[in-house]
Amino acid sequence: MRSSGILMHITSLPSSGGIGSLGPEAYAFADFLQASGMRVWQVLPIGPTGYGESPYQSSSAYAGNPLLISCQRLREEGLLSFSPEEEFEPIDPESVDYDAVRVNKNMLLRRCYDQSRERLSGQIAEFIPANPWVSDFALFTALKEHFGGVMWTQWPDADIRFRRPNAIARYRQLLEKEIDFHIFCQYLFFRQWFSLKKYCNERSLLLFGDMPIYVAEDSADTWTHPEVFQLDRNLVPK
Repeated sequence: MRSSGILMHITSLPSSGGIGSLGPEAYAFADFLQASGMRVWQVLPIGPTGYGESPYQSSSAYAGNPLLISCQRLREEGLLSFSPEEEFEPIDPESVDYDAVRVNKNMLLRRCYDQSRERLSGQIAEFIPANPWVSDFALFTALKEHFGGVMWTQWPDADIRFRRPNAIARYRQLLEKEIDFHIFCQYLFFRQWFSLKKYCNERSLLLFGDMPIYVAEDSADTWTHPEVFQLDRNLVPK
């Protein structure tokens, strides 16, 4: 059956907070597609962006980008309280100021973590074993922040670069709260993503995904499973 659709990355939706999100505008766009007789929404990659904010240079082949979480929806669900002036308002609505958006979204998501982590603990406890990649991704993200954002092959502690068990255990304890926060954010992302997917599917709309052709070198995937990549004894690509 022939069908038509539109390519629209989530970041391009005219949402509050300075970047497109999985909030009301995403649902409005789905309504527009249905009303237009479209059947496909091509969304492109929605993973965490890496160098240059490219969705094709992601720190994970599995994780979602926390910048796409709708704080407005969190507030509607009673998971986050904030006043409108606390959400970033861009000077130029036609582009995304990623640095400013990241600082603002991080502040609001950390508040959400403080306000709702205990309330959501049961759902998160189910989310973790259902997504076996998430613990290593959260550890990788916390470690990258801990070491100032440098590429994992440049982390000063060789033991954690090589994922030696004693180092893994030590950093999991040292960065416990940060790891927990990043797992929390992934739970929120997929909670909103699957809600949107359900809404689209109920309206006979298909979400057409996309993924990077290559797994990024500076990613949780490469750090977690170096044995499946062509790396030398120092974990540098051959």
